[in-house]
Amino acid sequence: MTGSAVGVSFRPGELEVRPDGSGNLLGSRCGDCGAHFFPVREACSGCLSSNLETVPFSTEGVLYTFSIVRQSTPAFEVPYALGYVDFPEGVRIMGQISGIELDEIKIGMPVVLSLEPFGEDDEGNTLTGYRFVPAEAHSD
Repeated sequence: MTGSAVGVSFRPGELEVRPDGSGNLLGSRCGDCGAHFFPVREACSGCLSSNLETVPFSTEGVLYTFSIVRQSTPAFEVPYALGYVDFPEGVRIMGQISGIELDEIKIGMPVVLSLEPFGEDDEGNTLTGYRFVPAEAHSD
């Protein structure tokens, strides 16, 4: 996993950031039927159980689909790729795709979670968020 600046999660409760800069996306696992969800939930949509625990997800997945965003808010430089990534736990999570030229992105390519700085909070702490990068770029 890419360890950028260690900081405070941009999305508390959805992203665990460890002191060494590594981390995981967090979701829920149903203790009754085993289903996984992102983000964290209080009830299972499959069996309606409230027996859910917060669990870290894998850091590797496969790009299910993506779109090139050419118009966005001023906070994001365009164009950028936004995609859905399938994880081994059976969840599909949306995030930006980076570390690759836009015309080289392919559905089905392996990607890994990359923790990256996304600005600062009101106290000056680095906010850490996530993107997905190609697995082969991560192994270099």
